[in-house]
Amino acid sequence: MKKNSINRRTFLKSSALVGAAGMVGTGSALTSCNGGAGGGTGGSSANKPLKEPGSYYVPELPDMASDGKELKAGIIGCGGQGSGDTMKFLAAAKGVTIVALGDTFKDKVDRLAATLKEKNNIDIPEDKRFVGLDAYKQVIDSGVDVVLIATPPYFRPIHFQYATEKGKHSFLEKPICVDPVGYRMIMATAKQAQAKNLCVITGTQRHHQRSYVESYKQIMNGMIGEITGGAVYWNQSMLWTRERQAGWSDCEFMIRDWVNWKWLSGDHIVEQHVHNIDVFTWFTGLRPATAVGFGSQQRRLSGDQYDNFSVDFVMENGIHVHSMCRQIDGCVNNVSEFIQGTKGSWSGNANSDMEIKDLAGNVLWKYDKEAEKTNFKQRDPYVLEQVNWINHIRSGKPIEQASETAVSNMMAIMGRESAYTGSEITWDAMTASQLNYTPKDLSLTDKMDMSGFMVAIPGKPQGKQTR
Repeated sequence: MKKNSINRRTFLKSSALVGAAGMVGTGSALTSCNGGAGGGTGGSSANKPLKEPGSYYVPELPDMASDGKELKAGIIGCGGQGSGDTMKFLAAAKGVTIVALGDTFKDKVDRLAATLKEKNNIDIPEDKRFVGLDAYKQVIDSGVDVVLIATPPYFRPIHFQYATEKGKHSFLEKPICVDPVGYRMIMATAKQAQAKNLCVITGTQRHHQRSYVESYKQIMNGMIGEITGGAVYWNQSMLWTRERQAGWSDCEFMIRDWVNWKWLSGDHIVEQHVHNIDVFTWFTGLRPATAVGFGSQQRRLSGDQYDNFSVDFVMENGIHVHSMCRQIDGCVNNVSEFIQGTKGSWSGNANSDMEIKDLAGNVLWKYDKEAEKTNFKQRDPYVLEQVNWINHIRSGKPIEQASETAVSNMMAIMGRESAYTGSEITWDAMTASQLNYTPKDLSLTDKMDMSGFMVAIPGKPQGKQTR
């Protein structure tokens, strides 16, 4: 195989759903409770828990990871996301360093190397800077203990698989796959990681944001009663684009502009909105049964994906959740989650208040942001996810989040495919589907058949883009 080409791969066709088990953490004082017409406060004996304490995982989130063995990390994907994760990793603990960098493009590797030298006095020698589509193998084989995988999402399943085969602990940015073939690969690799007692954390940082963790505990304590439905949103302005430069091949252009191409990003319902969808699957513990949605491309400046989606999901127990996401300038923005229960409701937003109300609208519980400021110096969830990962590695307590994240990832894929086709999509059919977004002629140097990258039209055959 040529260094800068990838042939269509034969992926695993099936994998059983697995989940990570853990124990509930200690309580905290990051809550503010008020009496209301609905009665009750967080943890009150009047509430019937949805899950018994000790039966679900709650991360411990100190300001920094505990001291321990030195950890040498390799970075796979040196763009904006990978560079950011690199700095968060270094801020999370003492005794951690970066020793190898890899990316498809040399300019990205050299830029991150320069940043590491300037800000952290870390020298990455030339022989530890790897470039090309196979750079991930060279990083993983370079003597690292852990890897941070932040390439465009399409590549993450194969990178996770190779890292696990080589016995490396992995941090996987979200989303972790873009199609059902990648989903099954993630699930199979997650089993292997569990068998090897590896620590795998994913970039769904709300799982490491104290306000979400405290909200989750209140809901598990039964404060809103049985969950009956919800709504999740990520509506914002347009994201970035890259104009094609002279000398770029088809593949180079798409990878540099990856956030606009569905084979690379999974479309923004998968790449971005998965965060909000993941909150619902996390808080409910449910998988979707069906999805019916619609969307369109209205104003996107580049690529072949949609810029808006609206999806009705029916979960496996029959409750509904509405998913809405949009990337269009000049429209109202909303990035939040809402969950309705038999006794009340919870609403959350990563940048503002989180609260629980009873059925009459009285506030029963509110996250205490001031208490968090008093009790903790580190409040960045992007750092705290690295803290938790390092603590699990150093304590020898394996954790595996990829299989859990894969559920929310697949839910987003179901919504995307329903919008693209106009069909009802079921969990069983989509998880077994042979849908594979790998381009047949993927090459970093050769010309590709760009006619296959088309905007989907619901109700019509999808053509080459859904091989």
